[in-house]
Amino acid sequence: MNHFPQAWGRPRDDIYGHYDASFLQSSGPNQHTQSPVVTGTSVIAVKFKDGVVVAADNLASYGSLARFTDVKRLRTFNDTTVIGFGGDVSDMQYLDRVLSSLDIKESYANDGHHLNAKNLHTYLAKVLYKRRSDFNPLWNQLLVAGTDDDGKPFLSSADLLGTTFSAPTLATGFGAHLAQPLLRRIVPDEAAVGGITQEAAVAAVKECMKVLFYRDARSLDKYSIAVVTNEGIDLKEDEKLEAQSWAFAEGIRGYGTQVS
Repeated sequence: MNHFPQAWGRPRDDIYGHYDASFLQSSGPNQHTQSPVVTGTSVIAVKFKDGVVVAADNLASYGSLARFTDVKRLRTFNDTTVIGFGGDVSDMQYLDRVLSSLDIKESYANDGHHLNAKNLHTYLAKVLYKRRSDFNPLWNQLLVAGTDDDGKPFLSSADLLGTTFSAPTLATGFGAHLAQPLLRRIVPDEAAVGGITQEAAVAAVKECMKVLFYRDARSLDKYSIAVVTNEGIDLKEDEKLEAQSWAFAEGIRGYGTQVS
């Protein structure tokens, strides 16, 4: 072996000839992710009079395979904001590193100012739009929950195109089809937010997680749920649905060996 550090792991040049590294050089075009591989499904969130409730299950699917069952898709920031990630898990991990770096910079600044949910949503939307403009998008849809500059509940989304949208109830993935109608019965518009208690919002979100587990093949009965208020964040990452979720199937005619 050639014992010079720059050549460690290579055959000796004086015996085997000069090392040909040309195969490492590519003259082809830059290639970017065309479609996500390992993905997380729905994130759902609803405002109530004092804050926001947001939830996401802990499953990361490899295509149609329920491969990773302990992937936390809710991330806290600065004890004031929760970001829920839907879509590609590797891009979620990249954004998590971006947020960690931003958090360190904010801590070093120590100027008395802190990014709230509204500020963070604007920042993430710009990051997503920049990557989209580079034709290398981050394959995620984010829900950002917390409070705005006035201390009022804030909830908004941003997708891989940098498109933003705000509403009193939001959901990604299949949740946009299955959970949103249920949440809108409780919170039909912004005016109704003031009449919703934390208990009612949490109960509604948990019911939606149950519906998604039964109806979305890429979901799991273990999930994370966070309540964000001006007092802080209450995050639970290992919540479970009822123990025997599919026990009711025994009463369905035609199930298993049941014939009558």
